[in-house]
Amino acid sequence: MNNVRIITTRKETGDRMEERKDEVCDGFEVHEDLLKIVNETLPEETELYDLAELFKVFGDSTRIRILFVLFEAEVCVCDLAKVLNMTQSAISHQLRILKQNKLVKSRREGKSIFYSLADDHVRTIINQGRDHIEED
Repeated sequence: MNNVRIITTRKETGDRMEERKDEVCDGFEVHEDLLKIVNETLPEETELYDLAELFKVFGDSTRIRILFVLFEAEVCVCDLAKVLNMTQSAISHQLRILKQNKLVKSRREGKSIFYSLADDHVRTIINQGRDHIEED
C-alpha cells in the first residue's frame, strides 16, 4: 500500500494567488538498495554541471533556428543573418556561444567563414527533443 499525501501550497504572484499540489510520501522511509544503485551510477558533479550548461544553450530559440539552418547547409554569417532576418552582429554572438559549446564548427574560405554542425549528435539531440514534445 502506497501512502501518499497531497500538499497544497499557495503563493501570491502579483495580483493573483497560485496554487500548487505536490504528492509526497506520508512517512519517511529510506530505500537503501535503491540509494546504493543511484550512488554507483550518478555522474560526478562536474559532469552534471557541464550537461546542464549544454542544455542551457538549447534554451534560446535563436540558437535553435540557427541549428535548423545548419541542418540543411554550411553557411556564412551573412546568409544566416539574411534567412533569419537578424543582424550579423546578433548572429555572430549566437554562433560564438554555439561554437564554445562544441555544437558548431567553422572553416575559413578566403574572406568568408562558413559554419556547420559540429557532428551528428547535434541533430540527434534536436530530433529527440522534437520527438519528446510531439508525444501525446
